[in-house]
Order: sequence, then C-alpha cells, then structure tokens
Amino acid sequence: MPETSTIFFLLVDGLIWGCIVALIALGLSLIFGIMNIINMAHGDLFMLGAVISVLVFDRLGSIWPALLIAPLILGIVALPTERYVLRPFEQKPLNTLIATLGLSFIIQQLVLMTWGGRPRRVPAPVEFTVDLFGVVFPGYRLVAGGLGLVLLGLLWLVVYKTSFGVKLRATIDQPEVADAMGIDTSRIRMLTFGLGVALAAAGGVLAAPIRNVFFLMGFDVMLMSFIVVIVGGLGNLLGTLVAALVLSGTEGFLSAFLAPVSARIVILILMAAVVVFRPRGLFSS
Repeated sequence: MPETSTIFFLLVDGLIWGCIVALIALGLSLIFGIMNIINMAHGDLFMLGAVISVLVFDRLGSIWPALLIAPLILGIVALPTERYVLRPFEQKPLNTLIATLGLSFIIQQLVLMTWGGRPRRVPAPVEFTVDLFGVVFPGYRLVAGGLGLVLLGLLWLVVYKTSFGVKLRATIDQPEVADAMGIDTSRIRMLTFGLGVALAAAGGVLAAPIRNVFFLMGFDVMLMSFIVVIVGGLGNLLGTLVAALVLSGTEGFLSAFLAPVSARIVILILMAAVVVFRPRGLFSS
C-alpha cells in the first residue's frame, strides 16, 4: 500500500497536469466545434510551443518570454494555414483528417531535421518548494498549474464576455443563422483556429520544464486530449475543462497503485464506457 503522502503528491500532480492538458484539449475542442475538424496535428503544435520555449531559453536565459512569443507566432502562422490548407476541405471530414495528419508528419520531420532527436529539458524558471500537508512540491509545477488556470480564465472571458465570443458561439451553434445576421463566419473560423493553436503552444511552453522536449512529445498529450474531449463532449468547453481535471487527477491517483501504462488503460476503459453509454460525452445535452 503506497504512503498517503505519495498518493497525495500524485493526485495533486495529476490535477496540475490536467490544467495544462485542459489548454490543449480546449483548443482541440474549439477547432472541432467551429470547423468540424479533428486536428491530428494539434499535439505537434504543443510540441512546437515547447521547442520555441527551449530556443527562447537558449537565447534569453528564461522561458517566460516564450509564453507570449510561442502562442503569438504559432497563432499567426495558423491563420493562413486554416485559410489555404484546411478551408478547401471544409465539410469533408476524411479529407481534413488526412490533411492534418500530413501536417503532423511534416512538422515532426522538420523539427527532427533542424532540432535533432535528442530530448531536451529546460530548467524550471523558479526554484522553490512548497510544503503541503507534509508533502514537498516543486514550486514550478504549482506555478504552471496556476498559470494554466489563469489562461483558462482568460479564455472563458474571451468566449463568454466579448463580442468575438458571442460571434464564436453563434457560429458554433447556428452557423446559418450567424451568416444571415451578418457575422463574418469565415473570419471567425480562421481566428478561432488561430486561438486553438495558440492554446496548444501555451501548453507546450508550460510543459517544457516538466516533460522532455523532443519531436514526438506531442503524441502522448494528443491521446490524452482526445480522451478528454470525447468524455467532456465534442465542442463543450466546460465539459472539456472538467474532464481534463478529473481524468488527469484520476490517472495521477491510480499511478500510486498501478504502473503508468495500466493507469492509462483504466482511463481508456472509462472513455470507452462513456462512448457506449453517452456517445456525445458526459456533459453534452
């Protein structure tokens, strides 16, 4: 039987990682909700955010500027990508699946060619520990989780408290009505794709001091993001957030008793159960 301190540490660590996964999964959910596109390259955009953070650290000695630079650069690059690569395949799910899978391979190979295959890890930008109920936590993990929550809060403000958010939700819920009301749904789709990419990049920056940075690091987080989006409900932002925290926390808790692979298998079984009994997700109406 694991010690209580070990169980507590893994549970909290899972919740912290859930805040980062939520950023990536919400970007994936936004893109699907507004474009009906399953973006197979989303995990690689997370990886690019981590790579940019390493490059910024090598140049400036800190990853904090990367938290602005990576989402900005990748978000801007995403705009013409949506317009000229994905837009021609709109309403063709199989074609968009193939197109984004191709983008995934291209990104991975470009990073492998220019960056190399050796994993990198950037030092934590803050060096302190926090004692919670007798359990010592690395300070940066708590900071990363807090920043993840701040970014999630900013996303909530954008989606629910701005005119852009009103147009975004209208385009998701009733695209034909939004068009008839004069909303430029084409522009909204493009900007939302950029926003989803920026969220993935921000998650990559926060994860760089926690996970090894290499060209295939997006695979695992992509799998977890898919699980989160399916359980939370495709296009459901609140459901995605709750699912990210619950599933990551549960996986962390299970890791105290099971091998990591076995813990992930349990999560996959839970996802399969949701698909069978609630095909639209736990939080979909």
